[in-house]
Amino acid sequence: MSGSSMHVAKTGLTAQQTRMQVISNNLANVNTVGFKSDRVNFESLLYQITRLAGDPTSEGTALTSPLALGTGVRAVNTEKFFRQGSLISTDNALDIAIDGDGMFEVLRPDGTMGYTRNGTFSRNALGAVTTASGYILQPEINIPPGASNINISQDGIITATLAGESAITELGQITLSNFANPRGLTPLGENFYMATPASGEPAIGAPYTGGRGKLEQGNLESSNVNVVQQLVEMIETQRAYEVSSKSITASDEMMRFISNNL
Repeated sequence: MSGSSMHVAKTGLTAQQTRMQVISNNLANVNTVGFKSDRVNFESLLYQITRLAGDPTSEGTALTSPLALGTGVRAVNTEKFFRQGSLISTDNALDIAIDGDGMFEVLRPDGTMGYTRNGTFSRNALGAVTTASGYILQPEINIPPGASNINISQDGIITATLAGESAITELGQITLSNFANPRGLTPLGENFYMATPASGEPAIGAPYTGGRGKLEQGNLESSNVNVVQQLVEMIETQRAYEVSSKSITASDEMMRFISNNL
């Protein structure tokens, strides 16, 4: 029995270590543009059912509840909270924040599409609008050398004044991707997500349409991590870890007593 209790306590230690890793990652990304905080969800392991509710205890009487012993806990999944982060003004023409729902679509080096809330954009040597990692924004938009007065409207239209011209020229349209279940997206790192069957296919369209948010030029969306909440959860996790550790110590002492006295 003590060996079983040690195993149960060990699953508790593993669960709290997992939770602490998630909390640590949230805190590490408190200044990451467009980062969305994570939460780990747990579920109990299978129960050992010794007696069922309703089993007879004597003639005319029965158990009112089962005799069921739990075998521990495990992490079942992590999920993102896509709450809006606050907007930070940068006055950089190619910094774009999404105010509302939606994600930017970018072409990754392996040819797949990635989705991000990080609007830290710039131009590569060919004039294409790219992420900080050099991944090209989709649909591809090119800003010619010497272009000035770059303007991005809230519905995603990019205009600029080209070199040697006075008229304003439209350069392209930024689109946003919405998902039926954004929590079903797989995080890839570098602030990118990948679509999955659980997230559904992206619904691509112009900002300010179909429930998509608007664009705010010269702004970036900050991380939505609540530092105070994460610190509180860190303390809770530490306490739970200590309790599980004490359970292992107590179980070990019980087993030692049995081996020495029986």
